[in-house]
Amino acid sequence: MTSKHNFIDTFFNFSQVNWESMQQSTKDTLYMELVSMIFTVIFGFIIGLMLFLLSRRSEVLSKTIYAILSVISNIFRSIPFVVLIVLFIPAMSVVFGSFIGSGPAILPLTVSAAPLYARMVEVAFREVDKGVLEAADAMGASSWQKIFQVLIPESLPALISGVSITAVSMIGYTAMASVVGGGGLGGLAIQEGYSRNNYTVTMVATVIILIIVFILQFIGDLLVKKVDKRK
Repeated sequence: MTSKHNFIDTFFNFSQVNWESMQQSTKDTLYMELVSMIFTVIFGFIIGLMLFLLSRRSEVLSKTIYAILSVISNIFRSIPFVVLIVLFIPAMSVVFGSFIGSGPAILPLTVSAAPLYARMVEVAFREVDKGVLEAADAMGASSWQKIFQVLIPESLPALISGVSITAVSMIGYTAMASVVGGGGLGGLAIQEGYSRNNYTVTMVATVIILIIVFILQFIGDLLVKKVDKRK
């Protein structure tokens, strides 16, 4: 009985939770997630589109630029986020005046996630039926018309699915941002929970993170089903 009470006191002692801090940390996590995803989708889409268009060209210059972009993308995708955020401390200090807080963490979050989404965009465009693209060429469609009237509509389910996957991954990145004082639920779980042996705080923060992940995944799956013309 004593061990049971010790377990309950350790993990379910909600009186030890500072709910104001929990609420603020949740807001910080959502702020980092939202702003970083906006920049990630913008830059990731542009890079992915460039990779796709350059891969279809045979000129030496196009192949060279494609190789450079591909290598850069692979490098930033391969660096562990904890290492990347440490490497970007000087850049965060210059841009934001400090490397501590949820605002500065947006920079490494975007740099880490944009190449991941760029590859998803490239793959999504590659899966578009070549016959559809050839038909657009035969009708004299311009490059912009092929992008906005063929590529994007045909690959929209994959593009949205990529956003959903990247957004879920980003939640994990925001938790690791606490290593350099990024704040958010991850920071609260480590600083107020683990470091002070307040496991209830860690448990509550983890549950909130899981809820956010489930909501993001649900919204992503719902949007994919709505725009998928094959169903």
